[in-house]
Amino acid sequence: MKYSVISGDIVSSTSLNNEDQKFVEEKIKDLLSDLQQEFNVYGRVIKGDYLECVVPNPAQGLQVALAIKSFIKAIPVETKQYTKGDNRIKQFKTHGIRLAIGYGELSRYNPEEGIIDGEAIYFSGREISGETTYNKERIVIKNTLFFASKSDDLNKNFQPLLALLDVLLSKATSRQCEVLYLKLMNHQEEEIAKKLGIGQSAVNQHSTSVGWNAIEEAVNYFKMIISK
Repeated sequence: MKYSVISGDIVSSTSLNNEDQKFVEEKIKDLLSDLQQEFNVYGRVIKGDYLECVVPNPAQGLQVALAIKSFIKAIPVETKQYTKGDNRIKQFKTHGIRLAIGYGELSRYNPEEGIIDGEAIYFSGREISGETTYNKERIVIKNTLFFASKSDDLNKNFQPLLALLDVLLSKATSRQCEVLYLKLMNHQEEEIAKKLGIGQSAVNQHSTSVGWNAIEEAVNYFKMIISK
């Protein structure tokens, strides 16, 4: 049985002050709870800033990864309180988290005992840690979305797609990311408007600005390819 396993490393987390670090950690707990409820995802946090998530339905891997990405970017960390010119905080606000989707089998998977072992988690972990030659050839901060599997065709297929999504999300505002997260969590625009306390027309505008139509097509394309 194959899974999508997502490994994530929060960008510049050590540059956050203690209060913001604790706030981010608490928000991530909420995120993992939401993902478990909506996608049956098993997620855990290691050392406060490293995530591992198992997506039982591997075709939902990209949707879950983008939900994580948009959620982290939407966390309200006030940059004014930090030293002016601290580029690391800017990187956190711009990128949020580096994510790798590993696609493959798990030889051992027991959520109740916290056991995740197998090629899928090796693939995602190696992409994030930068152990592969492929990652060492480029500057990490320019790329924060990765896909890895034992299929070279799949890897080559998804690389340009994730690169484009990476650029799209790096330009998204916090509010746009809030809307995007809720849409990726399968909420309708009317429901999103109520949750955020804004008009439905504003939700639609944010959706358009963040490139929702293209993101939705990318998610559906990933589902189609992985489901084959």
